[in-house]
Amino acid sequence: MAEMVNEWIWRQRGRHTDVDANYIGKLERGLIRSPQDDYRAALRAITGVRTDPELGFRVRRHSSSPVENVDRKEFLRAVVGVGAAVSAAPLLELLSPDQPTPVPNVVTQADIDGVRTAARVFGSWDNHHGGGLAREAVVAQLRHSAEMLDSRCPEKLRGELFAAVGFLGHVCAMMAFDAYAHDDARRMFRFTQACADEAGDWNLRAKSLSSMARQAIWCGDPDQGLTLTELALVRADRLTATERAMLLAARARALAKMGRAEETLRTVGLADEQFTRADPANDPDWMRYYDQAQHLGDTGHALWDLAVRQGEAKQEAASRLASAVAGHTETYVRSRAMSGIKLASLTMTVGDPQEAAVIGAQALKDAQSLRSRRAADDLRDLAHRASVHEPVAEVAELRHGIRLAVAAS
Repeated sequence: MAEMVNEWIWRQRGRHTDVDANYIGKLERGLIRSPQDDYRAALRAITGVRTDPELGFRVRRHSSSPVENVDRKEFLRAVVGVGAAVSAAPLLELLSPDQPTPVPNVVTQADIDGVRTAARVFGSWDNHHGGGLAREAVVAQLRHSAEMLDSRCPEKLRGELFAAVGFLGHVCAMMAFDAYAHDDARRMFRFTQACADEAGDWNLRAKSLSSMARQAIWCGDPDQGLTLTELALVRADRLTATERAMLLAARARALAKMGRAEETLRTVGLADEQFTRADPANDPDWMRYYDQAQHLGDTGHALWDLAVRQGEAKQEAASRLASAVAGHTETYVRSRAMSGIKLASLTMTVGDPQEAAVIGAQALKDAQSLRSRRAADDLRDLAHRASVHEPVAEVAELRHGIRLAVAAS
């Protein structure tokens, strides 16, 4: 990126610059919020955006308010509780811990329960807000928890410890996936797999393979996604009915992306059959999210591909997605938003654009509270499909709302 910026400025502005990786890193972390004009112009051109706020930069002003300056200094004094001289120090240095949280010498059941609790809390955050806000916090917690794997641990707790840390690793991987940090996600999924193997936990192994399949399908490799679901189903007898339904739904999504309509429909039927046998009491912690709304949403997403690409199963896809939207609670805002966006896209493509605009407007309300790259891309796809109906007032209003939401996120 740094090299591209320097080259653009040389070609377009005729001057040499020495932007380096360190400077780009400061832009990414928000340490520099208003770079000089040439740098902003180069970054807009390279990333394909039109405005500075879309890159997260502040709009430059010719003068700043004296009141604003005084307030900022007073804020810094109040935060650190010392004099004005501290305001000149880099703020991030003030937040570097001198005493990191100690890792226990001997792992207890309470330590393992704490890791599980952290996984549940961060998983709930991810479902409600998306993976783009708290990912660094989860990575830090995962590193600390992973250090426990080298501590002494009673043999009877060893499997539990690896499973709990693997559970947290999976949450971290899914947040990275949602934020499009795909390489990070793949490494964390591999870590989760290693933990599952060490623990001998077939349930955690199946869950991480299912999520890896979802990532592969999302990234345009449904063949790899299909392979991963087949690996997870090798010993399906060791899994719960809910897990088998989840894996078959992922298999159906891969098949649909590959255009294999008949197999997709058959696999959706098999997933439904397994879900009728589901008993949440038998499911591990990480499967709590997979209720009827999630199942209908996952299978509805598979049928969506058949509906918009091949014109098959349109009514069934719409029905499942609508039921998913209605069934998702406030705990699963992202799932509700993404099913709603897909339903709006389907209706916009094969149905009534005014009805689609109403559905899309509701989904947009949910999506506006998220920091999810996946949801943002689905919104862009909806806006693209709606472009042919731009003369319809409700559609034009929806497209405008999407543009604002995507820019803000």
